[in-house]
Amino acid sequence: MSRYHSYDPLQGHGLPHDPTKAIVAPRPIGWISSIDSDGRVNLAPYSFFNLFNSNPPILIFGSEGCKDSIRNIAATGEFVFNLATRSLAEAMNLSSGVYPADVDEFVVAGLEKVASEAVAPPRVAASPAAMECRLLEIKPLTDLDGNALASALVIGQAVRVHIAREYLNEGQFDTARAGPIARCGYRGDYAEVNGLFEMLRPPVNAR
Repeated sequence: MSRYHSYDPLQGHGLPHDPTKAIVAPRPIGWISSIDSDGRVNLAPYSFFNLFNSNPPILIFGSEGCKDSIRNIAATGEFVFNLATRSLAEAMNLSSGVYPADVDEFVVAGLEKVASEAVAPPRVAASPAAMECRLLEIKPLTDLDGNALASALVIGQAVRVHIAREYLNEGQFDTARAGPIARCGYRGDYAEVNGLFEMLRPPVNAR
């Protein structure tokens, strides 16, 4: 018997549950606040998320299906990334529910809003860090055959960054103290960052 369980994703994985989200893990959570053209606020977490450029900061999150966040950002061109942490995990999970567009997830999750400075959507007041973003592109996804998928990437540039001062340690953001959480696949698996180790890159001329 082969050491590997190998399969073509289009033919099925042959396992009790799809392992792909558990393999590509942990995945940072893009806790995205947005606002529609009528001023209604939305807050939702996305586990297909990351930072893809540092200067300027460019954030990308993926949505499977056209959800309120996508419609809001397409209409207004703005959103906010709020850092989801262990202390905010229950609130983040409450905000992930499927609610009508007129339901404010901040209220559902018992979260205080704080006004942003460069964009209209509010920030999560209790979050240790947030990035106000303006939309660069919404990119619909296709498969290898060019078939349109019910998924899209939202690409935004951060125009304002906020860090709660208590999470700055000698000028550096204290990631372990903030305790970010990440998605690890299957129904309810998460990880918490509560410790770091340092490993520097080899020198340029190392052989």
